[in-house]
Amino acid sequence: MSDPVVISSQLSVPPAVNKKKHVKRLAKDVSQRTRLIMQSLFILLNVWLCVQFYFFVRYFEGAAVGPHVSRPAGVDGWLPIAGLMNTRYFFSTGRIPSVHPAAMILFLVFTLSSLLLKRAFCSWLCPVGTLSEYLWKAGERLLGRNLTLPRWLDIGLRGIKYLLLAFFVFIIGGMSAVALQNFMVQPYGILADVKMLHFFEHIGGGALITVIVLAALSVVIKNFWCRYACPYGAWMSLVSAVSPWRIRRDVEACASCGQCSKACPQHLPVADLIQVRSLECTGCMTCVSSCASEGALQFSLPPRKADTVAERWRGRILSPVGVAVVLAVLFFGGVGAAKLTHHWQTNVNDDTYRQLIPHVDDDTHPGF
Repeated sequence: MSDPVVISSQLSVPPAVNKKKHVKRLAKDVSQRTRLIMQSLFILLNVWLCVQFYFFVRYFEGAAVGPHVSRPAGVDGWLPIAGLMNTRYFFSTGRIPSVHPAAMILFLVFTLSSLLLKRAFCSWLCPVGTLSEYLWKAGERLLGRNLTLPRWLDIGLRGIKYLLLAFFVFIIGGMSAVALQNFMVQPYGILADVKMLHFFEHIGGGALITVIVLAALSVVIKNFWCRYACPYGAWMSLVSAVSPWRIRRDVEACASCGQCSKACPQHLPVADLIQVRSLECTGCMTCVSSCASEGALQFSLPPRKADTVAERWRGRILSPVGVAVVLAVLFFGGVGAAKLTHHWQTNVNDDTYRQLIPHVDDDTHPGF
């Protein structure tokens, strides 16, 4: 006869539960450090372009006094509307415009980056996106947390950037190729970059208040401008919808800790998704850096059909360094090709700038 104590003990043992084996990630994450390097290099590049452009304008404003430097075509990257107009002109005529062609080249390069790598331009390269990120991180340190808007308000505000994009697309889409060309070769189109410089140098009270409010909101709400008001970001979002690389989660490797969802600056429920399809994903890899499980979260192509985690993701993952390399190849490849084919610099000579720049703010000047 069996021992009753032994029988009682056996009956009290709960049935075995099949738990997922959690393999801790041993390799050090370098995604955020790599992204910081890319952001810093692009900031430095833009500072250099702005300084060079400043001296270019001062030379012609000061009657040839001061250093004479050539106009840096890269400053066209700050003219997204010109980029959109020139792109529309190019696809209508097959010809690359002679004024601000770099605006179109950069617009297409950044569009291609979003087509391949989600909105990586926004989180890896864009100076405004970088500044916005620094602001909300500063707010998090100073205030202890950032404000999260109610879902209904968040969704409503997100629509603003798409409405702004639709407005610009509607206006520019309705212009003929001749109208687009005529606009760009007029003094107003030629000096769009100079007018932009003067706007910030002599910013009015209303505009300054708007900038301060946007900056303050960016301190308390993550990526306020990028998330709610940037039409350029709206365009990148729509293009990124078909990106082959995206954040993907391996259910078997995931420990279901939820850290990725908490880390996501876009408030996406990464821990509940197999792949992140959201248009708000910027490919910043913050969620990947927060994951402690080997092979659970990656920026990748669709996984292979295999039994093991390693086999499923073999050759499918794009590392942070890989993202940086792709962005660099696209950027320098596009710029290099434009320079080699002589479609980078604006085709305006110094005599024309000497005549126009001193009168850039003169509304009575012919052509303005």
